Amino acid sequence: MKFKFVWIGKTKDPNWKALQDEYMQRLSHFVKCEITELKDSTGNESKEIESKRILEILNPKTFAVLLDVKGKAISSHGLSDLISNWQDRGVKEITFIIGGANGVSEEIRGKADYLLSLSFLTFTHEMARVVLLEQLYRGYSIIKGFPYQK
Repeated sequence: MKFKFVWIGKTKDPNWKALQDEYMQRLSHFVKCEITELKDSTGNESKEIESKRILEILNPKTFAVLLDVKGKAISSHGLSDLISNWQDRGVKEITFIIGGANGVSEEIRGKADYLLSLSFLTFTHEMARVVLLEQLYRGYSIIKGFPYQK
């Protein structure tokens, strides 16, 4: 299985970038990973333009998981169950999408196979990236029975 991460903008804060890199490294012990950072919109561009950038690089055969405030909120164990289910079903590639500050277009939302909410709280995009990577790593730790999850 391969995890792809597509998000708008770069992780600029060096502290968040260090955490992002740390969890990408940890996660890569379990699954192949790749990050694609797309250009932020300029002041006059809309979420539709950012969403078009996402659609241009999105593999039509990927299983798309959109991080969305209206998505399903699940526990860490629930996420580990999802990962196991995807593996059991033979899903080859999963793309996790984090839209820009204004969200994503309805077209992206419609193409998503799963809507995931990380929390009822609002996070910065840099924080959401780290939380997602950490929770995916935690999910694999639960699957493998590693003590990290406790």
